[in-house]
Amino acid sequence: MKTIKQLVLGLMAVAVFACQQGGASKYQKTEDGVVVSPTDGTAKSVRVSFVTPDIVKVEASADGQWDSTPSLIAVPVEDQVSFEVKEENGHLVLSSAELSVTIDQATGHVAYADAAGNAIMAEDSRSFEAITVEGETGYTMSQRFDSPEDEGLYGLGQHQADEMNYKGKNEELFQYNTKVSIPFIMSTENYGILWDNYSLTRFGDERPYSNIDQFKLYGADGKEGGLTATYYDDKNSDHVFVQQQESQIDYENLETVEKFPKDFPFSNAKITWEGQIEADESGVFRFLCYYAGYTKLWVNGELQFYKWRTAWNPSVAKFNVDMKAGEKYDIKLEWIPDGGVSYIGLKALSPVAPEEQKQIAFNSEMGQNIRYYFMAGDDMDDVISKYRTVTGKAQVMPKWSMGFWQSRERYKTQDELLGALKEFRERHIPIDNIVLDWSYWPKTKWGSHDFDLERFPDAAGMIDQVHEMNAKIMVSVWPKFYKDTEHFKEFQENGWMYMRAVEDSVKDWIYPGYIGSFYDAYDQGARELFWKQIHDKLYTKGFDAWWMDASEPDILSNASIDYRKALMTPTALGPSTEYFNAYALANAKGIYEGQRSVDNDTRVFILTRSGFAGIQRFGAVTWSGDIGTRWEDMKSQISAGINFAMSGLPYWTQDIGGFCVEKRYENATEGSEDLKEWRELNTRWYQFGAFVPLFRVHGQFPFREVYNIAPEGHPAYESMLYYNKLRYKLMPYIYSLTGWTYTKDYTMMRGLAMDFTSDKNVYDIGDQYMFGPSLMVAPVYEYQAREREVYLPQSAGWYDVYTGKFFDGGQKIVAEADYERMPMFAKAGSILTFGPEIEYTTEKPADPITVVVYAGEDVTFDLYEDEGTNYNYEKGQYTNINLSWSEADQTLTIGDREGSFSGMLEQRTFRVIVVSKDQPGSIDDLSDYKEVKYDGSSTEVKF
Repeated sequence: MKTIKQLVLGLMAVAVFACQQGGASKYQKTEDGVVVSPTDGTAKSVRVSFVTPDIVKVEASADGQWDSTPSLIAVPVEDQVSFEVKEENGHLVLSSAELSVTIDQATGHVAYADAAGNAIMAEDSRSFEAITVEGETGYTMSQRFDSPEDEGLYGLGQHQADEMNYKGKNEELFQYNTKVSIPFIMSTENYGILWDNYSLTRFGDERPYSNIDQFKLYGADGKEGGLTATYYDDKNSDHVFVQQQESQIDYENLETVEKFPKDFPFSNAKITWEGQIEADESGVFRFLCYYAGYTKLWVNGELQFYKWRTAWNPSVAKFNVDMKAGEKYDIKLEWIPDGGVSYIGLKALSPVAPEEQKQIAFNSEMGQNIRYYFMAGDDMDDVISKYRTVTGKAQVMPKWSMGFWQSRERYKTQDELLGALKEFRERHIPIDNIVLDWSYWPKTKWGSHDFDLERFPDAAGMIDQVHEMNAKIMVSVWPKFYKDTEHFKEFQENGWMYMRAVEDSVKDWIYPGYIGSFYDAYDQGARELFWKQIHDKLYTKGFDAWWMDASEPDILSNASIDYRKALMTPTALGPSTEYFNAYALANAKGIYEGQRSVDNDTRVFILTRSGFAGIQRFGAVTWSGDIGTRWEDMKSQISAGINFAMSGLPYWTQDIGGFCVEKRYENATEGSEDLKEWRELNTRWYQFGAFVPLFRVHGQFPFREVYNIAPEGHPAYESMLYYNKLRYKLMPYIYSLTGWTYTKDYTMMRGLAMDFTSDKNVYDIGDQYMFGPSLMVAPVYEYQAREREVYLPQSAGWYDVYTGKFFDGGQKIVAEADYERMPMFAKAGSILTFGPEIEYTTEKPADPITVVVYAGEDVTFDLYEDEGTNYNYEKGQYTNINLSWSEADQTLTIGDREGSFSGMLEQRTFRVIVVSKDQPGSIDDLSDYKEVKYDGSSTEVKF
């Protein structure tokens, strides 16, 4: 879509001079870079600009015209970069203090090197294909890059296929419940690429997965033409409803499920597809199975996976098969729908050349120009800092948000909610936050933001009681409105409501089904109205935080992508095809700016089910959606959370225990194996969940409060209580990490490659991570496992935090993992800071603070503190106390306090413990310390 304003010719850029030599392309030097007109490239114009000395913005235009629409992702950067331009053998070389950027004048391709001329990576090719959607023109576009073969690649958001290192892998970038797509990739070679496009995008192979009819198919009887599909109407018997040959397994959405045999009863059924597949070329075929229900798949008798998802919320499994042309491979897919019509699909990608598969590539369905940012750093943390220079800083989250969050689907009355919080307080289980999930409104009034007075007779009084119990409360707010509500009508009369769902009479899942739709968050006026409605009905009652559910937007679950786009178009900015992925960003923007406009002294807190590049600047945390209560789902959250954090967004969380529950757990009885497994699953997940940025429990029945999972004294109860209390004792450490996200652009949840980049053994490890600079977390994700393999990265060594036992780095060990404990190690040469035992974050000041030094090499740690709830830290009102350990001198220096804020402790006590090879120490016993009084001036503690 291009307006007159946007059709700005490249030659009208802010030019200082132009030159031309022989057949070489024209170029213009601008204030921050150059514009090149390639002679034989796919782009007519390429614009390369320095944002900072080590960040480069690249734009490529297919028609020589520039899109002047402001980026939704990027923020203005005021930095005058000094650079030089030279012509060398048909190339332009742009040099800043940090980078050397070479542009081929013939093709317009760009290559990057450091200031010393050491190559980093380079463009390989780009392409454009004209596209018209809803009368608006644009391009389907792609950009490929050559990059080091042995690098690790991370980011792309949060996906559920249990993949860690994206080098040589493919990922489709679109928003979906449990899937959050961020078009950013970061390399162990210390560079990143931010792809500034909002449409459906593919990373890696630009082709969509294709149906299995790309193979020669043979049934179980050897007949060519399809696999044998057998529909059993009773999964516990051999009674066949129908058997037929099928050349596709494509039942992935509300449209394609219509292809199932008519009148087949899904409620207690089983379907198998079996036979053989034969490829007409050799190489690695990459398969994707889209599944809900219980799903198993075998190739040549080898089980590729066994997974479950609830019927209404499918997920994906990926696997590869190295096939030889002309050979037959046995295949069997067994599927048990989990009640009612469900979803299943099996597709594949044919091989590409290995060197092509290892390239970095982005392909987007619609945009005006190719636009991306290349950023280079000293290390991976520095790359993320550059990312936030482009997309905006993350705020310091309120201190109370770093405490424990209790939620369930759902507290149906205010008495249930208050009763749960009261129970926590009576049991002395630490808690800071409780959540009011959806459907507190009258049944027919979704979007009214009103309360059902029979169940919530005094919402403001309920909130007051929560606050009196020293807790905060978050409320669920959807961008969804039933058509008969006044709020819907306010949007509609301004043209700010997506109307297709109403026109098509799309009903939601609330019996007997109600018609409504979502507002257009891309419109500034609509965002302002959305906030006004929330302010008037909810904020004035005293709610502390916003839960922005279904922010993909999920107007109709399980619709095809084409119909999803139809349901959310046109947006205020253009066709939904072009703006498909950025809804959550716009939605969060409205809440953040709205709240700060009326109260700039209270930090905004938003929990959102979807996200996009830049959402960190709007006080947003993303959670991993309605995941399943399965061990494999727990495991996949580890790599999902790490990659989300390595996408530049520091705040992530999950539904501890999983959201969607297998029926066997719903009906589990005392003493049953199912109840034993349920308790152990929640215990292991709780252990893991205590060490992600936000510590939060949520899910469907059975109820998720600790005391409802297991009785006091049970190992599950005791373990969950232990990790809850440990989280609170570590609050000085955790809140310092929170402060660093602003002051240092820090990442709390860290892939091992961030801290041990030179150790290539860590590149593919997706089930361990660093939580801050000191702790390595190794969750247990197998039922009845009492040990697990842990890799200890190459370093000065590692300490078991429970025993103090020392281990050399650079080795695999089998770590003990008793029911009540998760393996966790402190890095030799690190510091942990502990505060007093508390039951909520504001109960008492963090005094005394116990500093545990894990000896082995020199280390520093900045203890960050501020007022905890306001934005005064943006004005510099916070403190840092540098803790510095000298290995040679065996001395901890507590440095001068830097900065100040209202209410800070002028005098305080530090207790110092040193753990070494010869002097083990446990986090469970912090009694053997040296104590020092501190008045803000530097002091030393010698050992």
